[in-house]
Amino acid sequence: MANKERRVGTVSRGIRCPIIREGDDLAAIVATSVLEAAECEGFAINDRDVISITESIVARAQGNYASVDDIAQDVKAKLGGETVGVIFPILSRNRFAICLRGIAKAAKKVVLMLSYPSDEVGNELISIDKIEEAGINPYSDVLSLERYRELFGENKHEFTGVDYVQYYGDVVKECGADVEIIFANQPKAILDYADCIINCDIHTRARTKRILLAAGAKVVCSLDDILNAPVNGSGCNEKYGLLGSNKSTEDKVKLFPRDCKDLVLDIQKKIMDATGKHVEVMVYGDGAFKDPQGKIWELADPVVSPAFTDGLVGTPNELKLKYLADNDFADLSGEALKEAISKSIKEKDGNLVGNMASQGTTPRQITDLIGSLCDLTSGSGDKGTPVVLVQGYFDNYTN
Repeated sequence: MANKERRVGTVSRGIRCPIIREGDDLAAIVATSVLEAAECEGFAINDRDVISITESIVARAQGNYASVDDIAQDVKAKLGGETVGVIFPILSRNRFAICLRGIAKAAKKVVLMLSYPSDEVGNELISIDKIEEAGINPYSDVLSLERYRELFGENKHEFTGVDYVQYYGDVVKECGADVEIIFANQPKAILDYADCIINCDIHTRARTKRILLAAGAKVVCSLDDILNAPVNGSGCNEKYGLLGSNKSTEDKVKLFPRDCKDLVLDIQKKIMDATGKHVEVMVYGDGAFKDPQGKIWELADPVVSPAFTDGLVGTPNELKLKYLADNDFADLSGEALKEAISKSIKEKDGNLVGNMASQGTTPRQITDLIGSLCDLTSGSGDKGTPVVLVQGYFDNYTN
C-alpha cells in the first residue's frame, strides 16, 4: 500500500493538568501530563514538538508571591514615603490595582498621571475622536481631573464596566494617602508635582526613566525596580520586579516566575528519557496580538517568554507560497506547481532577509509567535490546560 500524503500541518493541543500548588515538582507533572495525553488521545511525541507552560503555574509552583505590605515596605525604602508620582500605569484591576495599594500605603500623597486617550496596552479612557472634538493635543496638553471630567465626564471601560479614574483614586484614598490625578503623555509633566517617581510603563520603561532623570527627578524607579529582591522573605523577580505580576488575592500578587531555564531543560530531558525525542520547551505569559474591537494589545507581561530551550532562539525563515505561485511559477499548475514550490523550499537560503519571496511572512521571534498561539489555546479562564503541546510548527509544505 502506497504511503498516504500527510494532510495536517501545525497542531496546538491544550494539555489538562492537575491544579498546581507551591512546592509541586512541576517538571515531573508537565512531562507526565503530556505523555499521558499522548497515550490517551493516540498521538506520538515527535522531535521538535514544543511543550509550553503558562507562567502562572511556574510562579505558583515556585511560591513566588508578595503582599501589599511587602510592596509598601520596598516602595517606602526606595521612594522616601512622602509624595510619590505614579505615571503611566495600565488600567487593570488584575495587573495594577494591588500594586497601587502597596504604593499608596507607602506614601502620604500619590500624584497619579494617566496617559490618554488610552494606556500603553490599548485600554481606552476616551476615544481619540473625543480628544480631537474637544480640541485637545494629547502630545502636549496636561489635564487636571476637573478638566478631564468637564470635557469627557465618566468613561467606563468597554469590557469591564469600570471607570478606572474613579477606581484608582478610591484605591489610593482607601489606603490612607491623598491623591491627585492628572492626564499627560510627556513623562516630564509629572515633575511639576513630584520629584520621586515610579514609572509603571512596561515596554517603554527605560526611555521614560532616562527622560525623567535627565530632567532632574530626584528618584525614579520603574516597576522592575520594586521587589527585585525579597522583602521579609517574600517572593521577588530579580529581572522584572513587579512587572508581569497578577492579582492573587485582595492583599497579594503572584509575581512573574524567576529562574525558569532549569525547568525547561529538566522537562526536555524527561521527555527525551521517556521517548527518545528531542522536544523544545518554553514558559509563556501573555501573547502579543491586538484585539480588533477593543484595540487592546495583549502583552502586559514584560516578555512573552521568560525562558525557553535553545532550539526556539531566532525568527522564522519562510517563503510565501502564494508569492511563488503567482510570480515565479505563474505558468504552472497541479503536480508541476507542487514540485516546483517544494524544490524552492528545499533549496531556500538560510537567511531570506530581503528576498521578495519571503515578503508578507511574519518577522517575529519564534517564542513570540508560539507563545501567542499557546496563549490563545490555553485561554485565561477555566479551560484547565496550562500546558500546550504544539506539533508540526517547524514543518513546511515538503514534510
